[in-house]
Amino acid sequence: MIRAILLGLCLLLGACATQTPLPHTRPDLVTPLPLSLHIQREQADQRQDWLLVLQAEGEELRWSLFDPLGVPLARQRLSQGRWWDDGLLPPNAEARELFAALLFALTPAEALPTGYARDSWALTAEGRRRLNPAWRIRYRAPLDFTLHNIPGPDYRVQALAPEEGS
Repeated sequence: MIRAILLGLCLLLGACATQTPLPHTRPDLVTPLPLSLHIQREQADQRQDWLLVLQAEGEELRWSLFDPLGVPLARQRLSQGRWWDDGLLPPNAEARELFAALLFALTPAEALPTGYARDSWALTAEGRRRLNPAWRIRYRAPLDFTLHNIPGPDYRVQALAPEEGS
């Protein structure tokens, strides 16, 4: 019984230790903010559509994830290298991991060496990226790519066109 409890605690601590890395400082991104993205989450023949709005507020980045009806699913602020809950929504670990992977995917390749620890990422000859521990990114264009999470779902990411007259 004690062994089972210890094993469970070790697994829990191991899961906490393998979070997607964040940059040392807020990077410039491949496009100016605010940015609206259509995210299509796919796992085991199930597909979900989401809208993500990314905004700069001083040195902070505000991430807001919504379902197609506009219901908020997650709101987070990235400030001083940490995630902070934003609003009254409960913490959403999947969203934080997705946001961290998106930040890496939206960072220009030339900014990666100064923003991320050297052993946390890699670029391939085909222009693909890898972010440890579990993310693989395949680009079709700078704002059209797929995030593949090794144990979890895939996310197809595309920029939404800005509204006319805004």
